Amino acid sequence: MNAKKLLLEKIKDGTFALCSDTEIAKKLRLGKQESYAVRDMLHALCREGELLKDSRYRFGTAEQFGAKTGTLSGNERGFGFFMPDDGSGDLFIPHRFIGGAFHGDKVLAIKRSKRADEDEGEILAIISRGYSEIVGTFYQERKGGYLHPDEKKFHSDILIPFGKTKNCKDGAKAVVKLHFEGVTPRGEIIEVLGNSGDFFVEELALIRSHKLREEFSDEVVKEAEKQAARSPSDSINGREDLRNELIVTVDGADTRDIDDAISVSKKDGKYYLGVHIADVTHYVTRGGILDKEAFSRGTSVYFPDRVLPMLPPALSNHICSLNEGVDRLSLSCFMTVNSDGKVLEKRIVPSVICSKHRMTYDEITEIYEGKQETMQRYPDLSDFVKTAIELMYILKSARESRGGVAMDIKEAKIIYESGTISIPDYRRTVSHEMIEQFMVLANESVATIMTERKMPFVYRNHERPSADKARDFKEFLNEAGVNVKFDPESVTPQDYQNLLVSLKDSPIYSIVNRVMLRSMMKAVYSPENLGHFGLASECYCHFTSPIRRYPDLCIHRIIKESLTSPDTVKEKYKNAVAEASAQSSACERNAQEAERDVDALYIVAYMQDKIGEIYDAVISGVTSFGIFAELKNTVEGMIPVETLPDDSYEFMEDRFLLRGTKNSFRLGERIRVLVSGVDWGTRRVLFSYLEKSEGIRL
Repeated sequence: MNAKKLLLEKIKDGTFALCSDTEIAKKLRLGKQESYAVRDMLHALCREGELLKDSRYRFGTAEQFGAKTGTLSGNERGFGFFMPDDGSGDLFIPHRFIGGAFHGDKVLAIKRSKRADEDEGEILAIISRGYSEIVGTFYQERKGGYLHPDEKKFHSDILIPFGKTKNCKDGAKAVVKLHFEGVTPRGEIIEVLGNSGDFFVEELALIRSHKLREEFSDEVVKEAEKQAARSPSDSINGREDLRNELIVTVDGADTRDIDDAISVSKKDGKYYLGVHIADVTHYVTRGGILDKEAFSRGTSVYFPDRVLPMLPPALSNHICSLNEGVDRLSLSCFMTVNSDGKVLEKRIVPSVICSKHRMTYDEITEIYEGKQETMQRYPDLSDFVKTAIELMYILKSARESRGGVAMDIKEAKIIYESGTISIPDYRRTVSHEMIEQFMVLANESVATIMTERKMPFVYRNHERPSADKARDFKEFLNEAGVNVKFDPESVTPQDYQNLLVSLKDSPIYSIVNRVMLRSMMKAVYSPENLGHFGLASECYCHFTSPIRRYPDLCIHRIIKESLTSPDTVKEKYKNAVAEASAQSSACERNAQEAERDVDALYIVAYMQDKIGEIYDAVISGVTSFGIFAELKNTVEGMIPVETLPDDSYEFMEDRFLLRGTKNSFRLGERIRVLVSGVDWGTRRVLFSYLEKSEGIRL
């Protein structure tokens, strides 16, 4: 055995574990030259990944150091936070112990102190880089230049050597391929996006930052067009023929990919609901090029001016879309519901449908409200809509009685048409609730059927809030003057539902709803059924949107195959559901972040023209550096603490309160604000505080 292997063995067996090179040389009674050789061997073993070294120059294995794997969340000031994969407490990483790691890197880290009240850590090794490419603004110098990343948490500029700039102009937005060499990362520009500050260049930069793809490869497009050329009439054998049934779609006026339709009727006191979903799996076969593309994208991403679809338009907008007046292949879930909202029977069948009408939410609402012009345009839908809304209220009441949490979270509806941005006041209609209730019931029914059949599946789980989160939420409510008695250790959906019902007409309703959402766990996809807390459902999945969500596509395959060959499904999809769950959850998070970032960009552009205008608002957030206020159309702006009356304020985090000597600001209070500016860098609207406005209802 050579000296290097012997040295490694002695460290692994504990003889020299967590010793410095000097200590090892001393124990071996080595001379100066031999000590240098030991040091070189130790460093070589570290480069090879056999050993780790800390800032005290101690050497050992990951186990000996007690190192954990996790992700670094960086900060523009050079420090970061280590988030362990095992969910244990985060560690603060000072810049001197960051070990050449950057935001997003997968790393090995240790806690530097054994004291429980100290959370300082140190990064020992970088397992993989979080960024291979990054977007930012290029600044030219005499020999090359550097890129300043848009991602503030990536704390270093990127050196761009001469000849690697792709003739990028000073101040332009660009995409850089990263090379990590030495202390300062280097890179080469691979795409010039355009002038920094240009609205659509900034939007494109956000799309690139989130690694989203605008185009499909020629190969994928060609396969999609080939599949789209297949006529549905050639594949109706073995399907339930529903083409003569009154089936309609209900969507937003600007929707292009229509993947769900409904039918509803009533007889002998029972309601018969059909939810008909596009059979995308007929055209996207498992393991094929279209399936791989859908898996990698995970979800469609929606921006005010464009959609980045999961599947090419030949499928998403045409042959799979349940367009009016054309035959379409579908997967139908039929449910028989009694007057108490209980599902008496449920079944799933492959089907073929022909949508009789493409309806919008507004049109359905107008029919329900008796608007004559719309009723005359759709004379066959009056009874249909009446029965559908009747069933909706029954289902809503039944879910509320079980404790389902009505998470009525306001979200800005940003409309971009002909170069103009508009953000109308938030409006939720009875037709929105109708479709939501029907889709939730279908998702629940499908998940229950497949669970009873013991098939591998992708569930949509929403776990109970942690005791700490529930306790913080309860303290917030108490400070806001809301008396609640639920036990944080065993909070139920009914507890949260009762709270929302009690606050329905309160000005702080929407704020409480938002804080409640923050107190809850995030919904995720999983191969294990853990129930859905928010819906008070024991079993739930996503079945209704296979055009735009991969988990829906995955379970459609399982459902169809389980109808014909259930014995082969379990082994065939055992690993696939775990992979689909993990990938879909990650893609969903990234898409949501991208949509929020781009929406913020549009909101800033919209509000730039409103500078100087005065609005009534409600305080939607309180921080040490200021307060946030929300307008009726859901636009949120920040009021910096230094612009508030009084000279100094105390931030009382647990009470959501900013308290000064004469004034205080609490979550949920109504105020009047002036739009004072916008910050394009942070994509934030800036308000100035004018006065309290207790008499104003928002």
